[in-house]
Amino acid sequence: MTVLPPAYALVPLPGEGPEDVVVGPDGVIYTGLLDGRVLAITPEDGTAREIANTGGRPLGLEATADGRLLICDSPKGLLELDLKTGALTTLVTHDCGEPLIFCSNVVAAPDGDFFFTVSTMRYDIHDWKKDIVENVPTGRVYRREADGRLTRLMDGLRFANGLVRTRDGKSLIIAETAGRRLLRLSLVGDSAGTNKVIAELPGFPDNLGADDDGVIWVAVASEPNPALENLHKMPLFLRRLAARLPESLLPKPSRVAWISAYDEHGACVYDFKWTDGGYTMVTGVCRVGRRIWCAGLQERALMSFDLSG
Repeated sequence: MTVLPPAYALVPLPGEGPEDVVVGPDGVIYTGLLDGRVLAITPEDGTAREIANTGGRPLGLEATADGRLLICDSPKGLLELDLKTGALTTLVTHDCGEPLIFCSNVVAAPDGDFFFTVSTMRYDIHDWKKDIVENVPTGRVYRREADGRLTRLMDGLRFANGLVRTRDGKSLIIAETAGRRLLRLSLVGDSAGTNKVIAELPGFPDNLGADDDGVIWVAVASEPNPALENLHKMPLFLRRLAARLPESLLPKPSRVAWISAYDEHGACVYDFKWTDGGYTMVTGVCRVGRRIWCAGLQERALMSFDLSG
């Protein structure tokens, strides 16, 4: 018997392209739009107000317990917004002389360290499809310590994207979009710096969200694409030629809304997929109590639904 996904509601936004969605310690929902605006949304009635404009493209977000909003922006870098004063500060733009023009997602640790991904070193957000088609692994993971020191923890990823900390703080879980998998990166002990695959995914993951139960929520942006898989088997020069075809000829994300969830060992615990076309290409997800909030790169609304049971 087919199990229907939960009914969902849409919360309209005054603009296009909420790429990620997070909740602050006060219960306020935050998202960023295509035109650079960062919005605060009251979950009870959906009222949205602009709290900043990065001048770039806000992507992954992280609300900290002490009243800051970390913003991955392309091409601006890693930014920090003081939610009390509205002051916007740039934290990271380069790794030595290399510009980090596609910061993708960020998570904060209690000691003041930040961990963030860079999807690719070759393009910014406006050319993300080129990087996916060419499939050259230049994605990275960084630690930015409280004193500002920057350390590269991983590289060679096929479009590094969402990341979360495990509950014990000893590891990161990282979404590798083009690789369609979740990786665990150890941060401490004898295994520090090593990584392993904990889940092979049935679709292309984007941002991640972790809840207090140790569940890792995965925004699955699209189902697998046979044309893209065939392109990835071709030599690089042909993939580069294909990436420069007109937009209308490039492989397209499927028109589904898809949310999955995994435990910290990689076992799937939830899987919801909507195929009615009312919301598509989910790229961000977070949990607030029994409510799941979703963002979509191509939408003008947030999507939300309740967990049953």
